[in-house]
Amino acid sequence: MAKYDVLTIGNAIVDIIARCDDSFLEENGIIKGAMNLINADRAELLYSRMGPAVEASGGSAGNTAAGVASLGGRAAYFGKVADDQLGEIFTHDIRAQGVHFQTKPLDGHPPTARSMIFVTEDGERSMNTYLGACVELGPEDVEDDVVAQSKVTYFEGYLWDPPRAKDAIREAARIAHAHGRETAMTLSDSFCVHRYRSEFLELMRSGTVDIVFANRQEALALYETEDFDRALELLARDCKLAAVTLSEEGSVVVRGAERVRVGASVLEQVVDTTGAGDLYAAGFLFGYTSGRSLEECSKLGNLAAGIVIGQIGPRPLVSLATAARQAALV
Repeated sequence: MAKYDVLTIGNAIVDIIARCDDSFLEENGIIKGAMNLINADRAELLYSRMGPAVEASGGSAGNTAAGVASLGGRAAYFGKVADDQLGEIFTHDIRAQGVHFQTKPLDGHPPTARSMIFVTEDGERSMNTYLGACVELGPEDVEDDVVAQSKVTYFEGYLWDPPRAKDAIREAARIAHAHGRETAMTLSDSFCVHRYRSEFLELMRSGTVDIVFANRQEALALYETEDFDRALELLARDCKLAAVTLSEEGSVVVRGAERVRVGASVLEQVVDTTGAGDLYAAGFLFGYTSGRSLEECSKLGNLAAGIVIGQIGPRPLVSLATAARQAALV
């Protein structure tokens, strides 16, 4: 019996979220809709120019772990914070969600990572991330017993930016497969895909990764094509299972010749798209690790994503388990 349903590995980041208009992005050289890596000086400059902000523990894989726990799943997380105030905030928040988190904090510099997220009127988010302590995540932070006791070990593509994290991911995948478990990754961002396309494809084709999560733009970027159906064919060839989100069109899952399309949840208003893909993965993996059909997994993913984009912040402010019961999905 597995102790955990999903273990996620990622950059432990505190999100600092503020609203702005498109002209602010232009004036400050921010690429709309992308995750931009910045240095400490740039982080201080953007923070000084932000309007009123909300601080919330984030990081892609951390959001997914929180979503799994909110659905009633058993979640664990590996991620590096520093022994500082933001590190304490992150640690408190993820444990309060019911997620196992015991990664040893970094004693000293660099400080805990933070991401300045600017949300425009259309709900699009533009992220400016200072990785800080995240870059210190390494193989020594892999808890062998937790990996061995997790049905699926999931990591974010963003981890391919800090170099030592690659070794940690490969070691976690080795342990997972040695114990008959599965691994999953999210492609994270089309700009991230452009940086590491060949490495991501190697992870998939070598069997290091079993399950892939992406959105339409990331899938197209991975195969350098404008033909979405072709991208789906190649995904089905290169990995065991892939789930691709399609914004207001819902999602499509591919497994061999199988295609499962599910429409998006009906929304009153899109407030903030931060965390949409993270929560889709949470819902899908919760369903997958509890033995549900691909259609049911997709519906759970769409439900969780729909809830999080109707609020500010990347972690659910309501019980996803309650919402799933009300929607007759569990």
